[in-house]
Amino acid sequence: MKPNELKFRTRAIHVGQETDPATGAVIPPVHLASTFVQAKAGEWGRFDYTRSGNPTRAALEATLANLESGVGALAFSSGLAATHGATMLLNSGDHIVAGADIYGGTYRLLHKICNRAGLTVSLTPTHDLAALERAMRPNTKLLWIESPGNPLLSITDIAGCAEIAHRHGALLGVDSTFATPVLTRPLELGADIVMHSATKYLGGHSDLLGGALVVRDRSLFDQLYFVQNATGAVMAPWECFLCSRGLKTLELRVREQSKTAAALAGFLAGHKQVRQVYYPGLKDHAGHDIARRQMSGGFGAMVSFELEGDMQTAKRLVERTRLFRLAVSLGAVESLIEQPALMSHASYDAADRQAHGIRDSLVRLSVGLEAVEDLQHDLEQAIDAAVGGE
Repeated sequence: MKPNELKFRTRAIHVGQETDPATGAVIPPVHLASTFVQAKAGEWGRFDYTRSGNPTRAALEATLANLESGVGALAFSSGLAATHGATMLLNSGDHIVAGADIYGGTYRLLHKICNRAGLTVSLTPTHDLAALERAMRPNTKLLWIESPGNPLLSITDIAGCAEIAHRHGALLGVDSTFATPVLTRPLELGADIVMHSATKYLGGHSDLLGGALVVRDRSLFDQLYFVQNATGAVMAPWECFLCSRGLKTLELRVREQSKTAAALAGFLAGHKQVRQVYYPGLKDHAGHDIARRQMSGGFGAMVSFELEGDMQTAKRLVERTRLFRLAVSLGAVESLIEQPALMSHASYDAADRQAHGIRDSLVRLSVGLEAVEDLQHDLEQAIDAAVGGE
């Protein structure tokens, strides 16, 4: 069978992970070499220097490209390095439209680093296509969205964004870290670039730092490869090995985590001390219908909610869970909890946080693989302690 005739979970295990021809090893070896011997001066083999290419990185990139239906993938040293690589396609004077519901590190990169290169940025609620249309300018060259968004789990119509971006001569880039290719494949919906923080679900075990860009156009891939090679923010071989290992269980993890997240979202929605729950799997979520059409087999394993009370009430909650560990990051086998205003989105200017609905009382959950009953009990006791002022 050809690789693309195989099911997703089979391709995640086998594509790019062929048996080592030298030894017959089932798992390809990790190539830690920084440089490679050449046959003749000026005649380059496939690999010459690990910044430019490495066999272990190439194996991971082959898997990612296949899973995302792309022509090629590039593994970066972090998710932000990958996002920065995409912005380096632009020139001084160009404009970026970005979603209002985006990771705090992306906000910081766009507003406090990219601006130094002469790029301007507008934050827009991209789930509102009419508002997005109004935000586009003649010099808009990149539309950057997240779906589901971070931390409010907003859902953006990727195909609709692709139509608007392309009509205005802009690229569409999608941070699909929350969805993973298990649930959403943006390139199949018309996006030009999909980005993953590989640190999260792709690795899945809180033990690597990495990012990736996958594209559907060979010319665009070549441009991004030039940027990556020129700037050097590549994923190291050991991290590539760990990420390839994580991909083998990606579908199983994400689908199981999504089931647990849906159950916890339902529990929180019925809790008298919870003001609002943000989870696209809930029927009253504003983006539920689009998510049902755009996401296959689940709505993700991220849940955000607002507790009755203020910042201090939320702070007491996140500090009193026992199984949910208080930490930034997400997507791993262990469940994590955090307060975006003080943690993942602290880099937002305070006025922008408030303007875009990231309230001080917001709590974000990354649901892991623990038993749902244990996680629900943990939230129950923490909410009781937080509201009771303990």
